[in-house]
Amino acid sequence: MKKIENLECKNLIGEEVILFGFVDSVRDHGKIIFFDLRDRSGIVQIVVDQTSKDFELAKKIKSEFVLKIKGKVRERPPHLINPDLETGKVEVVADSIEILSQAEVLPFDVSTTGYEIDEALRLKYRYLDLRRRRLQKNLIKRHKVLLFFRNYLSSRGFIEIETPILTKSTPEGARDFLVPSRLFPGKFYALPQSPQQYKQLLMVAGFERYFQIARCLRDEDPRGDRQPEFTQLDMEMSYVTRDDVLDFIEEMFIEMVETLYPEKKITYKPFPRISYEEAIRIYGSDKPDLRKDPNNPNELAFAFIIDFPMFEWKETENRWDAVHHPFTQPKLPDGRKDKEELLRALETSPEILLSEQYDFVCNGYEIGGGSIRTTDPEILIKVFETMGNKREDIIKKFGHLLQAFSFGVPPHGGIAPGIDRIMMILENEPNIREVIAFPKTGEGRDLMMEIPSEVEEEQLKELKIKVEKEEN
Repeated sequence: MKKIENLECKNLIGEEVILFGFVDSVRDHGKIIFFDLRDRSGIVQIVVDQTSKDFELAKKIKSEFVLKIKGKVRERPPHLINPDLETGKVEVVADSIEILSQAEVLPFDVSTTGYEIDEALRLKYRYLDLRRRRLQKNLIKRHKVLLFFRNYLSSRGFIEIETPILTKSTPEGARDFLVPSRLFPGKFYALPQSPQQYKQLLMVAGFERYFQIARCLRDEDPRGDRQPEFTQLDMEMSYVTRDDVLDFIEEMFIEMVETLYPEKKITYKPFPRISYEEAIRIYGSDKPDLRKDPNNPNELAFAFIIDFPMFEWKETENRWDAVHHPFTQPKLPDGRKDKEELLRALETSPEILLSEQYDFVCNGYEIGGGSIRTTDPEILIKVFETMGNKREDIIKKFGHLLQAFSFGVPPHGGIAPGIDRIMMILENEPNIREVIAFPKTGEGRDLMMEIPSEVEEEQLKELKIKVEKEEN
């Protein structure tokens, strides 16, 4: 007798098996009891009749009890086959039953898709919400997509390298989450908005092809479909052009879709490459939905948006800001990268400059972005100055990167597809929370763990921090 998953029962007629799982439903017919046992692989029907030594115990079983079952797999009579179950042609006659854990009545039904249930309630009891088949399927497919990327990249010379979570606060776009240092009072770490500087330093180190399933954290204002922490497939490559990066991503995504989502149809091959100016002029958006039929959930219209402006004017701050990030390589309107002309334009007319930024879009969503990087320290400093930073502050915040570039740096570029949005589109979900195991609300709250929360006064004293209470 061997322990198996429920789904294996369909091929083990006549064999003795051991099963574990949750009770999905119970049907007591007096002299015979049926219940559906649910595990990660699926559902199988369990039969307990009066000949079983545990018949009386079976009468106490309720939904969501956790059980261990020993029994024999048998075929169902033809008129009792359940075509809606993968195991619908078989059932398991229980020889013995062990109740491993009892369950109180759940706050909601986990047998439905869950869309009809208030999301705040679902998030409060997320560990129960994750029992529903839809969410388990989403996370299992997410695992398969990540495994595909890992195997694909590893087989093509990429090295998976983890980069620090405790890093330095630098002006890269969004606000940093800050972490106070107990050992160095008054000083702080920052959680990474992305591994941007580290992956560029890995190119300086000579690794040439890097990737990471990276957790990124940004302290942004509340938005409905954003998360303060998210996951991206972070990649960087040396000795590449923009087209090298885009060709690689296109090939990888086509193979991923054809392998894991054969029911999906990719609208355009090769993926269109549309300039930012053209996208805004024709579609009114830098993330256009290019599907031929937006009502078809199995259509995937991938595209790349290229030739973005290098800078945008921040009216409220009265300064220029990078459209992508400061490490993106600027170029002249005709595509040239003449150093002297670039320095002059950065000084006098930054509005004319384009960049080697590229965005990856699908079905009206931006699902990734990247660029070829600036590796000339002089141009990089001038970019930061154009954005309103003082030279001494630039050296203080980015001196490590500028010094690294002075020791020899390969030309390099990268891209970071966002796993959450990709999975949302592939699984036809309405938002990214449906493809994340433990998401936060649009306001950045975790209703299950009840965070953010206050900490003990003693912890604050250790950190030399005093919290100012807001006045009513």
